[in-house]
Parts: sequence; structure tokens; C-alpha cells
Amino acid sequence: MGDSKLADQYFDAAIGLLRRVRDEEAEAIADAGTLLADTVADGGRLFAFGAGHSSLAAQDVVYRAGGLALMNLLTVPGVVGVDVMPAPLGSALERVDGLASAVLDCSPLRAGDALVIISLSGRNALPVEMALHARELGVRVIGVTSVAYTAETTSRHSSGTFLKDHCDLVLDSKIPVGDAELTLDTVPAPFAPASTVVTTALLQAVIATAAGTLAARGIEPPLLRSGNVDGGHEWNSRVMEEYRDRIFYRQ
Repeated sequence: MGDSKLADQYFDAAIGLLRRVRDEEAEAIADAGTLLADTVADGGRLFAFGAGHSSLAAQDVVYRAGGLALMNLLTVPGVVGVDVMPAPLGSALERVDGLASAVLDCSPLRAGDALVIISLSGRNALPVEMALHARELGVRVIGVTSVAYTAETTSRHSSGTFLKDHCDLVLDSKIPVGDAELTLDTVPAPFAPASTVVTTALLQAVIATAAGTLAARGIEPPLLRSGNVDGGHEWNSRVMEEYRDRIFYRQ
């Protein structure tokens, strides 16, 4: 049998981080939800981006039952996940200057849209440049990052700045530098990351806030339903048809 105490310690660490985010980021979550609701109400489109494992939280809010149908995944070739071969190439691409601007200039993003950029460290060239260039295009940017990295690491962008320095709103995931919650004397490296759990929950809280804010204004939130419940496919077809000009994951 394994050491169940380690499992308990991990859950306790994750729960502690979730509580911190709930309590300390409440105002930022409310503001981010309002920004997304404003964008939807004003006819804008929603996009989310993350590189590597940060992409998991971005993917979690795109084409998702219970999620906003208007949230689109902004993809950068070679960095959205660990399926790229060799996997370290994705990490290398995050440090390439000019890549983010090229992607944005070829994307459907335009002034009045909202872009959620997820980067745990916020230090690599890709997320920093993406936030910088997106705002130059008139896009409103929500950054999801661990602010601790700005105090304990240096930027890898030529400006010396971090993602958080180029956002309309910043959501701090509170994840410690290194993204590992557990240590053991018999294990030479820290282990058990919690950033995906926390960042995903943080973004779902924002989406929930956006949906509630739209409803309070008398606007039906464009939500998707599970295709595995009766009537789900019909519901989703109606929503996607109604908003087809703002959805880019459907041909």
C-alpha cells in the first residue's frame, strides 16, 4: 500500500490554495466575470490561451458543458499541450520573441474582444508579448498567473516585464514557485503540483460570475449543455447557431 498521508497532504495543500484564492481574489474574480459579461453583452468574442500545462485550464473553459459557448481556444502551434514531439520543443517555443505577435495578427481577435492568458510563471516571452500585443489591438486581457514568480524569478522577455504587467485584470493563483506541494527526505525533488487544480477552479469561478452577471442584466448566458443529457445536442445546436459569428471552434 502507498502512503495515504501523502495523499491527504496533497488534498490539504490544494484545499488551502483554493481557500486562499476564494478569499483573497474575490474582488478580482468578480471584476473578471464582469469583464467577460460586458464583452458578451457588447458583441465581443472570448478567447483563452495557455502554453504547456497552462493550456489545460484554457481548454477546460472551451466547448464545455456548463460553460460559455463563446469561449474560443487561441492556439499557438507547438505549445498547446505535451503532445508535440519532442515535448521540450513546446517549452523552447515559449521563449521565442515574435511568435505571439505573429499568431495574434493571423487570429480572429479584434478590438472589443477579451483574451484570458494563463501562464503560471508569467515570465516567458510568449505570454508577455501576447498580452502586450493584444492590448495594442484593443483586446481586453485577463492574466492568470502566480504573482510569486515576479518576486523570485526574472523575466525572459526583452522588456524585463511579466505577464501581470500588461493586463487589464490579474488573477493570482497563489501557486508557490516550482509548482510542487510536497517534499520528502527520501525524495530528491519536490513533487505533486497543484496549479492545474487551482487555476481551473479559478477560471470556472470567473465563468460562473460572468453567467450570473449576464442573467442579472436580463441577458440569457450563452451556455452549453452536456451532450449526454436528453435534449443537450438540440440545445447546443440552437446556441451555436445563434452565436455562430462568435464561435471559431465550429466550422
